[in-house]
Amino acid sequence: MNSFKIFFSLMCLVGAAGSVQACPFCSSQGQTLTSEVAQADLILLGTLKNAKRDPEDISRGSTELDVEIVIKPHPYAKGQKTITIPRFVPINPNEKDVKFLVFCNLLPQPGTFTASALASSMVMANPRTLQLDAYRGDPLPAKSELAKYLQGAIAVKAKDETAKLRYFFDYLDANELLVSTDAMMEFGNADYKDVRKLAVSLPADKLLKWLKDPTTPQSRLGLFGMLLGHCGKQEHAEAVRKLIADPENAFNSGLDGMMAGYLMLDPKEGWDYLLSVARDRKKDFTTRFATLKVLRFIHEYRPDLIPHSKLIGGVKLLVEQEDLADLPIEDLRKWKAWDQTAFVLKFAKEESHKVNIVKRAILKFAISASKHDKQAAEYVEEMRKLDPDRVKLAEEIIHDEEPKPAPEVKD
Repeated sequence: MNSFKIFFSLMCLVGAAGSVQACPFCSSQGQTLTSEVAQADLILLGTLKNAKRDPEDISRGSTELDVEIVIKPHPYAKGQKTITIPRFVPINPNEKDVKFLVFCNLLPQPGTFTASALASSMVMANPRTLQLDAYRGDPLPAKSELAKYLQGAIAVKAKDETAKLRYFFDYLDANELLVSTDAMMEFGNADYKDVRKLAVSLPADKLLKWLKDPTTPQSRLGLFGMLLGHCGKQEHAEAVRKLIADPENAFNSGLDGMMAGYLMLDPKEGWDYLLSVARDRKKDFTTRFATLKVLRFIHEYRPDLIPHSKLIGGVKLLVEQEDLADLPIEDLRKWKAWDQTAFVLKFAKEESHKVNIVKRAILKFAISASKHDKQAAEYVEEMRKLDPDRVKLAEEIIHDEEPKPAPEVKD
């Protein structure tokens, strides 16, 4: 298998920074196979044969691909049962029946470029003038679903976002890791409003089954828990609570989405449970940080679940904990909770909170609040006298965090 990967460079699925509206509790974001399909001119499934080196140049050669399925057609390959790939790909005799999914672009052959835009388009429209560039090849396991998966993804491409996500939902538990991971990434890139619209109609029992399955990767539990929160009933709330509270379940990830799902299924009991976890300092950092991520979810996406005053009260529980205080203080700053200035500033005098990262968060809060609160302004001036460099650095950080205006487009 490795020989093919050496000669056919694989495009990395690079994680992209999630947008503000990206699906919460989805751990995977980035370029999906569907987006790669859109970029390719031609995608074929078949087996390799007749690999030959160029006797004049060992770095060159050719390999034939017996085409079984055309995933994405192009006139270049119309009616052809065998396509010649213009490079030598060593074939392991023990793997000669392995199927490969090959992504190709079609480029003008050398010497066919012209300065005329019209002539150039005519060149690209004539398959005989094009040169095949097979830039990616994936060896597929036996009984692979990938070809079927991509064909279906192409078929739903023109449908609305909810219909597309419903298609990918059916592949979240695919046996083939490449397929299930890609389906997860489709959800990770989706807007929460589209996910929410779909989630209310999903099969709750299926989602709960996935949550209970010990083979389910923990990185997927957050999404499954959140989805269940939209479509489940009271019995699902009780089941999720048991899963979260079970000491045998050590969550490295996904706990945030499961707690959010529990909260949506049972707002009263879910909120009380969330606060009990948040204030329990015997819980490890990861567990208590998960509660903060749920509070962020409520603030950003579901303010209808919990009144804002209660939400702030939950955040304040975490500010009191020195090992993660900087994070909720930053949230209060970003939420412009200037009415909490006195509460935040009191920790500037607490020995437990006199660590640099927390002191910086307090100072940044005070700088941002200084235009709205006299106590904050006085604190900033006091700090400017004691440590002007620290204040200057904090101001620069705040300035760098501010969104930059889009550059002017000149005619």
